[in-house]
Amino acid sequence: MTTDTLDAPELTGMQKAALVLMNMSTERASAVLRTFSLEEQEQITEEMARMRQVSGEDAERAIEAFREVASQAAEPEERTGHAVATQLIEASFEGERAADLLERISAPQASASFAFLEELAPPRIVTLLEADTAETVAFVLVQLGPDLAAKILMLHESDRRVDIAQAIATMGSPAPEAGGIVADVLRRRARAAADETVFVEEDGDEDAGPAPLRVQPLVDIMNHAAPADEGTLLEGLRERDGHLADEVRAKLLSFEDIPRLQDRDVQQLLRGIELGTIALALKGAAPEAATAITSNMSERNREALAEEAAELGRVKKSQVEEARNVLVRAMRELAGTAGLELKPTAPEPGAADETELPAEEAVEEEEEYVD
Repeated sequence: MTTDTLDAPELTGMQKAALVLMNMSTERASAVLRTFSLEEQEQITEEMARMRQVSGEDAERAIEAFREVASQAAEPEERTGHAVATQLIEASFEGERAADLLERISAPQASASFAFLEELAPPRIVTLLEADTAETVAFVLVQLGPDLAAKILMLHESDRRVDIAQAIATMGSPAPEAGGIVADVLRRRARAAADETVFVEEDGDEDAGPAPLRVQPLVDIMNHAAPADEGTLLEGLRERDGHLADEVRAKLLSFEDIPRLQDRDVQQLLRGIELGTIALALKGAAPEAATAITSNMSERNREALAEEAAELGRVKKSQVEEARNVLVRAMRELAGTAGLELKPTAPEPGAADETELPAEEAVEEEEEYVD
C-alpha cells in the first residue's frame, strides 16, 4: 500500500505480520522473524519499509488478528516502517548481508518511477536505451528487479555489456531528482515514434575522482544470469579492471564455496533440494564439499544419498554442472535474503579452489562424462 496510514482490515497477511513485528522489541521481533522462511523474511521486511507511518490505532487493529503473537508485542505507538525494518535487519543479520538487505528494502521506493519498464519486453527496453551512455543504462538497471536487469544486460553486445557492468559497480550516489528525470525521458521514448530520438543529458563532475566500488547491484544482476553469461562477463571485466573483477567474483558464491559455509547455512541450503540432484552435484566433487553436505544430513538421508549416488554410474558432465547450479542458485538466494557467514579462514577449501577447478576444466575439454 502507498498511503501514509494503513487501514488494518485491508492489510494482506504479510502486511499484518510486518505490523505486528513493528510493535515488538527489536530483539524479540528478530527472533520471530527468523522462524519464517527466507522468502517470507524478505517479504515482511519489504512490507515494513513500505509503511511510512503507522498509527497506534491501526497497529492495535492489526494486532487483534494476531492475538497469540500480540501477547508478546510492545505497546503500539507511531513508528516509521523503514526505521523499524532497519533496526530489525541489523539485529537479525550481520555485516555486509545486513547492508545488502537494507538496500533491497529501499529499492521498491527508489524504483517506483521505473515500474512501467517491467511491462515492456527486454529487447524493447534495450532499444529505448541504445542512445544512452553505459552510465545511464547502469543507473536504469539498478532500479529494476535483478532478473529483468540481467535479461536486459545480456542482450547488449559484449563490449557494451562490460561497459555497463563496470558502470554499475563504480556508480556513485545520484542526485535525488535523477531518477524522475531519467524515467520521464524513457516514458516519452516509449510513447514516441520509432524514428524519434531523445537523449538523456548527463551531469557529471570530471574532477570528482573515482567513486568507491559498489559491486552488490552488479552481483545481484549477475546472480540471475546464465552461468555461461556470468563467466563471459567476468572475463570481460577482468580485461578492463582486474581488481573490480576480483571484487565481483568474491561476492559471486560458487559450488566450491560450500565447505566455507556454516553448518546451519548448509542445512538450510539443502532444504527442498532433491537427493538425486545432490548426488549428481557431488559427482567428482572435492571431498571437502561432500563432507560439508553429508555431515549436515540426517543418517537416513545420508544412506538415501549413498544409494542415489551408487545408482548414478557414468553421467554427462553437463548434468553434473546443472545439478551444481541448482545448489549455487539456492546458495545465492539464501545469501541475498538471510545472509551467509563464510568461515573466516578456510585453507583447505581454498586449496581445493586452486587445485580442483583447473583439473575439472581440463577433464571437460577431453570428455563429456564423469565416472
